[in-house]
Amino acid sequence: MYFQYIKAIHLIFIITWFAGLFYIVRLFVYYAETANLPSPEKEILRKQYQLMQKRLWYGITWPSAIITAVMGTLLVIDYGSVPLWLWIKLGFVGALYIYHFICHSIFNKQQAGLPSYSSQQMRLWNEVATLLLVGIIFIVVLKSALSLVWGLIGLSVFTILLLLGIRIYKILRK
Repeated sequence: MYFQYIKAIHLIFIITWFAGLFYIVRLFVYYAETANLPSPEKEILRKQYQLMQKRLWYGITWPSAIITAVMGTLLVIDYGSVPLWLWIKLGFVGALYIYHFICHSIFNKQQAGLPSYSSQQMRLWNEVATLLLVGIIFIVVLKSALSLVWGLIGLSVFTILLLLGIRIYKILRK
């Protein structure tokens, strides 16, 4: 029974963590789009986006990432032996934490008012979390080695379609 409670808490905080990651990068996009605005609009919007980023990052995203790690560690300990699919999932989760730390670096730059990336670069960056989410879900749900191969092929196709969608969106936006 203990395992199920830990698993439920783990899932809840995975969801809130991803919500925070998706939204923080949208705020990075909005912040980057202020670069060409005239004063005082630029300063007003940047100040508001910095406040929104700070509240989201420290109030939701970081706590969710920490609780996810703690609960995930308890699940792995309770699981016993670590099967291949779980190692692959942990690899994706490791990549997700690297993504989180890079987002933290971008957050710090924007909080300091330093130039970071363009809005288009931030839009592409936002999709990295999507790809990691899709990969993690496929691995956890499918688990078998043959299904993992098909899952990774599906993830590759999804990545191509996602990049194509971004390109089409950029053309339509202009």
